[in-house]
Formats: sequence, C-alpha cells, structure tokens
Amino acid sequence: SQGLISFSFNSEKVKPSKKFSLRSSAAENLFQEPSESESDHSVWNASAALKRDRWNSDDEESAGTSKTDSPEFAGMIQGLTELLSASPLLRLALNSQFSCLSLLSCWDYRHDLELKNLPGEFNYGNEPLNREKNRYRDILPYDSTRVPLGKSMDYINASYIRIVNHGEENFYIATQGPLPHTTNDFWQMVLENNSNVIAMITRDVEDGVMKCHNYWPISLKIKNCKHFSNFLGHRRQTQSLFLELLYHSVKHLQFTNWPDHGTPTSADDFIKYVRYVRKSHLTGPIVVHCSAGVGRTGVFICVDAVFCAIEKNFSFSFENIVTQMREQRSGMIQTKEQYQFCHVIVLEVLRKLLSLN
Repeated sequence: SQGLISFSFNSEKVKPSKKFSLRSSAAENLFQEPSESESDHSVWNASAALKRDRWNSDDEESAGTSKTDSPEFAGMIQGLTELLSASPLLRLALNSQFSCLSLLSCWDYRHDLELKNLPGEFNYGNEPLNREKNRYRDILPYDSTRVPLGKSMDYINASYIRIVNHGEENFYIATQGPLPHTTNDFWQMVLENNSNVIAMITRDVEDGVMKCHNYWPISLKIKNCKHFSNFLGHRRQTQSLFLELLYHSVKHLQFTNWPDHGTPTSADDFIKYVRYVRKSHLTGPIVVHCSAGVGRTGVFICVDAVFCAIEKNFSFSFENIVTQMREQRSGMIQTKEQYQFCHVIVLEVLRKLLSLN
C-alpha cells in the first residue's frame, strides 16, 4: 500500500484590528477566542521582486532605527507601581515578578540576554551536507533539542522549546523561515509532529531582502498517477494499489504588522495575534518562525508563555522563560527592543485586566 496525504489548509494573514475593546463584565473576555471573521482569507502570491537569501543574521540582530516610539522605563515602572498598588489580586498573582523593573533603565540588555546564551553543541547543523539547509550560518539548533525528521533522524534547522511553569508545559517548535530546498522538510516536520497551527512572524520580503520562501500551497492536486502490472509467463497478474488518505488540517497565521526595523507600534495587535494562535491550537507543538527563528520567534514564545501563566493565575519570571528558551535554542530574543517589547505587552495586558475589575 502507499500513502496519499491530503491537506485541509487554512492560511490567513492576521491584520491589525481597528478596535480592541476589552471592557466586559468578565475578565476572561480578555482571552476570548476571536471569530474567524477577524482575519481575512487571502490569496497568496509570490513576490516578483525577490532577492536571494542572506547568509548571516546581521539584519535580524540589528534593529536599526526603530519605527516605534518605545515608552521610557520610568513610565513603565510608574504604571506598574500603580497597577500593583491598586490591585492586591494582581500583586498576589505576579508575586515579585516586576520588582526588577526598577533596575531595567540602567541595565545592559545585551549583557543580560547574553548571559542566557548558554553553551551547546551544533554538530548536526555544521555538517557539510546540512550547511546549505541553514538560512543563516550563525543560527543553528542545539544537537540536544533539534527536531529530527523521519526514522533516519534527518536535519532541519528547528528546535523543540518546552517552557515549564508550575508543573505545566507549553510546547513549541522554533524554526527558521523555510528555504526553497527545505520546504518539503518543513512540511514533513509539521506532519510528523501533528502540529495544527503555524505562527509566521515575518513577511516574504522586508526592506528588499528575502526573509522567507513562499512555502504554503496555493492549491493541491495529484501530480501523477501510475498503474503497475507484473507479467509471469503468459499469465497476467495485475497488482492493485491501495491509497490510504491521511487528512491533516493546518491553520497558517501570519502577523504582517511587524516593521522592517524595531518592534510593532501597537501592542494590542500583537496581543490579539498571540491569543488567536493559542486559541487555534489543538494538537502537537505550535510551530513558530520568523526568518532566523530566534528574534521575533522568541518574543512570541515568551509572550504566549506569560499569557498562559496570567490566565491560570500563576506567577512567572521573564528571566526564567528566557533562560529556558536559550537552553533549548541559542539567541532567542535578539535585541534590546524585542526584550523591552515583551515587558510592554505584559504591562498593557495587566492594565486591561485591572480595568475589567
């Protein structure tokens, strides 16, 4: 017998919402699942102005001049102080999580993040046959947490990420944006891990640079069908070919509002996107990728893990989450602005939660 795989594929570009009202009689409405109508179904077309892929991640690590007016940390600290003084419940839920914010204004973010760049081995990613499978030469998965493909344990630039908090685990795959010649490997990984949702946090081309191959199918059809027959002497024996249909539904959610440099202007847009991805998740690890699979991907995983903790009234620690991520994939969260953006998002969520009370 032989297998025929059929996808039920739902690809969406998640567009910024014009309104994001959280005032409700119940705080859980903050995490209410958005309706399907909030994301338009789009026809995907490859850009005609594609340039070849970069061979290093300098453009990912260098934020450049941000298009975002980032809030000063003094304002963040003041806002958080007001939140915690006004809401004992939030103070109890968060424990002493944000006591470190008073130090952030004078803290060297890069130093803090580099401390979480724990040593690991990258033997598989550096093998000659696998080097061409890496989008950037300096972004490789650890051998211990890489995602193996098939029985032969083939290589793909992807890492398992498990974030554990209070005994509960959030499971992800952090990976690079597929290359033309790694697209089949990418879909094999999605199928083998039974993942039903893909979070894409990049556009195909940004600032004139190719960031990700257009890997999603426009349409699906059988490429060819052959009949096989065996002849034994004068007797003809025809073999029947049985096809086993395997259906796997995948929701592809692309965040298109991340600027070429810096971080998004609106925290609300990204908050809604992260929650929509989480509510769409049913099976397997959430597959998350940007271009290199470490910067914006790290922001998404960090924010999602914090949201899950808030939703369950668990305490949490940014330091612990970043440490866990970097123990499993090097360089997760690349820039000062990305690290700051995580705090801005959580502060915004806490403010909205307080307004509901």
